Amino acid sequence: MSTGLLAILSILPIAAVGIFLVGLRWPASKAMPVSYIVAVVLALFVWKVPGATVAAASINGLVVAATLLYIIFGAILLLNTLQESGGIKTIREGFIGISPDRRVQVIIIAWLFGSFIEGSAGFGTPAAVAVPLLVGLGFPAMAAVVAGMVIQSTPVSFGAVGTPILVGVQTGLAADASITDNFLSLVTMVGGRVAILHAIIGTLIPLFVVALMTRFFGKNKSFSEGIKIWKFALFAAFAMTIPYVIVANFLGPEFPSMIGGLVGLAIVVTAAKKGFLMPSKEECWDFDDKEHWDPGWTGSIEIKDIAHKSGSMSMVRAWTPYILVGLLLVLTRLKALPLLEWIKSWNVSFPNILGTDISASFQPLYLPGTIFILVSLITFVIHQMNTTSYKRAWAHSGRTMIAASTALVFTVPMVQVFLNSGGGASGFEKMPIVLADGVASLTGDFWPLFSSFIGGLGAFIAGSNTISNMMFSLFQYDVGSKIGVDASWIVALQAVGGAAGNMICVHNVVAASAVVGLVGKEGEVIRKTLIPFIYYATLAGALGYSVVWTADKGFFNLGTVIVTVIAAGAIYIIASNKSRSSTLEVNTSSYKSAK
Repeated sequence: MSTGLLAILSILPIAAVGIFLVGLRWPASKAMPVSYIVAVVLALFVWKVPGATVAAASINGLVVAATLLYIIFGAILLLNTLQESGGIKTIREGFIGISPDRRVQVIIIAWLFGSFIEGSAGFGTPAAVAVPLLVGLGFPAMAAVVAGMVIQSTPVSFGAVGTPILVGVQTGLAADASITDNFLSLVTMVGGRVAILHAIIGTLIPLFVVALMTRFFGKNKSFSEGIKIWKFALFAAFAMTIPYVIVANFLGPEFPSMIGGLVGLAIVVTAAKKGFLMPSKEECWDFDDKEHWDPGWTGSIEIKDIAHKSGSMSMVRAWTPYILVGLLLVLTRLKALPLLEWIKSWNVSFPNILGTDISASFQPLYLPGTIFILVSLITFVIHQMNTTSYKRAWAHSGRTMIAASTALVFTVPMVQVFLNSGGGASGFEKMPIVLADGVASLTGDFWPLFSSFIGGLGAFIAGSNTISNMMFSLFQYDVGSKIGVDASWIVALQAVGGAAGNMICVHNVVAASAVVGLVGKEGEVIRKTLIPFIYYATLAGALGYSVVWTADKGFFNLGTVIVTVIAAGAIYIIASNKSRSSTLEVNTSSYKSAK
């Protein structure tokens, strides 16, 4: 069978997701079973993978799905606990004290706080923390999910204390011992280059977040209202990305996102309190009244304005649960501390499922869900909650988690069948490699423009930048070597694209949506996050192409042209936004006068 035909067949499970989930707007609970069936049929009858292997991969997927549901439950429980205790009401009032402007709030919580949590824990944890917090502050559930997914890009390559680089890239390249004698040096260099690419591309991500929010969820449906605070958005971007790049290139891949997010939080919150680059009271942006929201924006979790039983709660006391989450995530992930070895010592494993090479395992104490539940129990004490309200928090959380289970029990098994499709009687490579090989055979010297999209595809399928890097790093390195360029840059593009792919990853979207009870709207979310993903992967590919081919093709090559066009477009949009905003304000005033 030809490489092209195999590549077409291997993309069918992904095409099923695109057609049914994104195109026809089916809920994930209906679209993902179709995708799973397509993957199973291809594995059994085209790749001729043994039935036991397909079944074992599906069982492994169910184990992974169960761990995701556990994390979802913990995140929802923490949110419901804080709502019942009155903590959310106090936190909301505190953010209004910094700025009542929703654009400012989303940048601080999603971009900066989310980056810190990503650096600490990774694996979708920022969405489980930041998304419900945004909903608690009064954001529509879908706006919160979209914001939480878009920031799952720049910090992701260094999430979970550098796991996507130190485990993903390193494991992927380690399959070929001939690459280099100084293996760790290569991986560290790749990490530094990944940080540089992310910092350039990620500079516009906070602006993307606010522009998408005002366009899709604002009263006036206007990109301009988001772009209006471009100065603050860029300031917040640089406050995170500058220390991020410095740390990646001088300290290594473990702490760029964690330190970048923490330093950015300190700088931006301090500056915001002093009014630096803050919109005026007249320019303050908020969502329309809740009764005018599209019904599809809200989830099943209703945030009630519950005050603490004493009538008030201090800001420190209200924030203590989130401070504990961040602290515990850091303490349980640092290799230098003995706590990591202890919590990983309890390992639940299912080796050689059904007699195959596929095994499943998880460490219950290491999962973020355990930390969320533990902090919820601590919150019950420090917020002096009564038993009735705490039971209510548990009951609501269980119901919300169950609603997400149908989608995940098909999504993750589909992924595992797709990833474990190699070694069949047909002798074909696993589906992801066949697909990437098909693209590489068509692109030739233009491969750098597409390599980040392959990384994104890997994350879209697997739901993990780490898995995408494991799967494709060596493939990317080999293609880079074959076309005669610095292959380490191609691997860096893989890692950047893999991070960006988290924005559109189905099971990440399902998990983030489930946290706020927004089940069945996953396709809507992906349609919105697809815009920043295309920007991210395109600019990464163009930068990579320019870097690797400048010596041979000159500075003014195709990559440089694309970078220039994107930069010029961004500058034009920002520069021309003032006149558009003025027109919008005039039209709005005229409309109000006419009424």
